[in-house]
Formats: sequence, structure tokens, C-alpha cells
Amino acid sequence: MILVDSSVWIDFFNGRRTRQTDLLDGLLGEEEILTGDLIYVEVLQGFGRDREFQRAKRALDTLPLADLLGREIALASVINYRVLRQRAITVRGTIDLIIATYCIQNGHVLLHADRDFEPMREHLGLLTL
Repeated sequence: MILVDSSVWIDFFNGRRTRQTDLLDGLLGEEEILTGDLIYVEVLQGFGRDREFQRAKRALDTLPLADLLGREIALASVINYRVLRQRAITVRGTIDLIIATYCIQNGHVLLHADRDFEPMREHLGLLTL
């Protein structure tokens, strides 16, 4: 299963063509795409106009929605944070750490356009497209 990060959805809904949005466009309808509650919030809160908000909401509502954080993922996220800090890597975003940890724990692949995930790929085994 592929979890798509808000960094890709935002570009996608804004009509930006990137390697990641092209991948997403090709995957939709072909692969099982997952979104997460935190990603849902990050994407939808960015719309100022109701029409664009409703369009994006309808699109995201067709996908399975995962609860990204619970006690198990919270603890695993803390452990992952500590592993990275021991390697002198500063995690800039707690939500990114939670998203990465959720993917790692559940064997999901992450499609993203955010360099903050790279240390998690390199040192924690995050699978990315």
C-alpha cells in the first residue's frame, strides 16, 4: 500500500507537475492509495476557496483513511526520534516523523516530496517511491 504525503497532494491539487505528482497520477486507480488523518488535515486546511476545498475533500474521501497515531506508533515515533538524535540528525517535523513511523511499522511505501523524510529512509528503513 502507498501512503501519499501532503507534500505531494498539495502540489497535485495546485496543478503542479512534478515527478511525484506524475507518479501519483499514474497510481490513482491502479494501486491502493492510502491517506492518513494528519495528512488529511494538512492538505484540506490549506484551501481558502470553498470550491477547491470541496473538490479536494471529495477526492480524498474516496481513499481509505488511516489513524496515524495511537500509543504504539507514538512510542515507536519517540524511539525513532531518539535513534536519529543519537546520529546527530535533527527531526524538523513531528508529523513527518509520525507519518514515516506509521509507514515503517505497517510496511507501507511513502510517496513524498519532502527532503525531511530522507534521513528516515536512510537510517530507519522507510520505504519511498
